[in-house]
Amino acid sequence: MRTGAELHHPPHHRPVEASSAGAINPEGGSFRHRLEARLERLGALMVMTGKVFTRAFSPPFSFSALVYQVEALGVRSLPIALLTSTFAGLVIALQFGFFLARFGVQYTVGRVVVLTLFRELSPVLIALTVGARVGSGIAAELGSMTVTEQVDAIRALGADPLRKLVVPRVLACFILMPALTVLADVIGMVAGALVVNAQYDISFHLFFQGALEVVLMGDFLSGVFKGFVFGGIVGVVGCFKGLTVEGGTEGVGRATTQTVAITSVSVCLADFFITKLTLYL
Repeated sequence: MRTGAELHHPPHHRPVEASSAGAINPEGGSFRHRLEARLERLGALMVMTGKVFTRAFSPPFSFSALVYQVEALGVRSLPIALLTSTFAGLVIALQFGFFLARFGVQYTVGRVVVLTLFRELSPVLIALTVGARVGSGIAAELGSMTVTEQVDAIRALGADPLRKLVVPRVLACFILMPALTVLADVIGMVAGALVVNAQYDISFHLFFQGALEVVLMGDFLSGVFKGFVFGGIVGVVGCFKGLTVEGGTEGVGRATTQTVAITSVSVCLADFFITKLTLYL
């Protein structure tokens, strides 16, 4: 028989895939308990990631849901992606042009700008700006569905929440982040060529000729590969935080802010290791 306290405070329904990591409060207790809680959450994240990839490559496939998520997450992120890449190209070209002019080699600015955009600036800036928007949006959407027990309702109807809710969003992130990185490369290049032409009277021909002389296919592909990895980080973290929300609507707010923080730190760490691996490509 349930007590009166249990009647007034019904137990929170947790998704099966979310693990029991929330059983230990990571904000309180001893350092050992906090460490255990974080390790449990990391393990739950790894388990969910494995299940997502297993379901992503096994039928049935929902292409309509994938197309919808690409449109919802990617197309609507175009304004911020265009704005970020434009000003990145303008600022980096202006800075490098100014310092290279001190040595009388400002004509090489195209080489430096394009290499910087392709290998580092475009994928990282897109991941930090667009990724923050996409990840927090996913966490808020799935978190709202979790606290209102819509995820439990999907499970009660015999459907798989991971296949229905998580897989399309993660695959969409894998698609849109490299695509937006390529777009940022193009926009940043054009913006950089415009500013050095206006500021230092360097022709477009000289700018792009200098870039083509030094930029290799590996430089371009390393940035695209970074975008692919960053997209996976954003999608998996956003979905995990949304499905493990606790504490009602207040917990949804915490999940969104934690998603932004975790994805930002993870992107910076992943960028270092990927750069180390692809430095000589």
